[in-house]
Amino acid sequence: MKTLPNYKRIYMDMLTIKYPEKAPLCSNILKKKTIDIMDIIRLEQIICGKKGHADSRFDQKLKSYDKKTICEMLEYQKKNRLNNSQLARHFKLSRNSVTRWKKLFLNEIIS
Repeated sequence: MKTLPNYKRIYMDMLTIKYPEKAPLCSNILKKKTIDIMDIIRLEQIICGKKGHADSRFDQKLKSYDKKTICEMLEYQKKNRLNNSQLARHFKLSRNSVTRWKKLFLNEIIS
C-alpha cells in the first residue's frame, strides 16, 4: 500500500517557518482531521497567491489527482454549470484532461 505524505504537518511547518502572517487564513483547513487534495489546492492558493506564467507551467507538470478529487472537480463543474474550458481554467488544468476524466468517470458522476 502506498503511503501519502503528511500534508497537514508539511503545511503547518511551512506556515510556521516561512509564512506566519498567513497562518490565520489557513487555520480552518488545518484544523480538519484529514486533509484531502482539494484542501491542498486551497492552501496553495492562500499561501502562494497568483503565480507567474512560467511558475504555473512548471507546477502543472507535477500535479496528479486521485479518483475522489477528480470526481469532486467534475461535481463542481456540474453544480456551477461550467463547461470544460471554464473548469480547466478554474483548476488550472488542460481541457484534454477534463474531457478524458469525463469519459473515464462518467458513471461515478451520474450516480
